[in-house]
Amino acid sequence: MIQDPVGTHCLIELHNCPFKLLNDEDHVRQAVVLASERALATLLKLSSHRFEPQGVTALGLLAESHISIHTWPENNYAAVDIFTCGDTADPRLAYDILVELFAPERHYMVVLERGAGVLRAAEGADRIAPAALGPACA
Repeated sequence: MIQDPVGTHCLIELHNCPFKLLNDEDHVRQAVVLASERALATLLKLSSHRFEPQGVTALGLLAESHISIHTWPENNYAAVDIFTCGDTADPRLAYDILVELFAPERHYMVVLERGAGVLRAAEGADRIAPAALGPACA
């Protein structure tokens, strides 16, 4: 049964980012804070961990759901996951600030509507890179 979606889920790919930004735990934590604000979400709790020899994971618990940033500095790559429900927050609004903060050479966002009974790309998701999703999804 198809119903109205309960939330919006953004998967953001940031490629060819500077190693230094990706390996800086304070920078990644600040990115969660600023992305939450830009998405009009309420950050309830922030947790992070810096891995050795490199890499950072930061998780933000939102009143509306969650945001996570995982970095692989050795690959100059970061994966961002933002899910919000309700009518106030919009995770798509966080995209530009994340691109600004991590300075990737290549980036894209996949936007999904969740809870509608079928997983589908959100209407107006103009930053989807279908070829990047693989042959089965293109």
